[in-house]
Amino acid sequence: MAAGVARTFPLTWARTFPARADQIGEARRFLAHFLDGFPGADDAILCTSELATNAVIHSKSRRPGGSFSVRAGIRHGDWLRVEVEDQGGPWGQPVCADGQHGRGLLIVGRLACDWGVAGDSQAGWTIWFVITASGPCGQHGQHGPARASAVRRQAGRR
Repeated sequence: MAAGVARTFPLTWARTFPARADQIGEARRFLAHFLDGFPGADDAILCTSELATNAVIHSKSRRPGGSFSVRAGIRHGDWLRVEVEDQGGPWGQPVCADGQHGRGLLIVGRLACDWGVAGDSQAGWTIWFVITASGPCGQHGQHGPARASAVRRQAGRR
């Protein structure tokens, strides 16, 4: 390494959870523990909750013995990437007309700077998102419970 050049190593965490509804809260607490003090923590925890819920309800992970994984990493102190991996299954549009389901990815899209999907129905899906400490897409927006609550209301959730 050249003199005077410092390398910044990312901080990373990962954990696998049984794909049960009670584990969604455990995934939130797992992430909250490491993100204490990170400006985008509330947004990241909400997005993780939405993706973990999707894994438990919609993927093959919901089968007996199924699981989902949460991986997170902070780079350069201001850039957070979170991934939620499930065990696959068909990818489709929500069919619920009750107004209570089908808005998780909309919420992720509103809170995250970027997000995407990798994988397939056989090997499993990994849905990832990026949140920056400086606000949505680095635009000096605001993070926090009020913003997360406003996004849920816009998406039709309470």
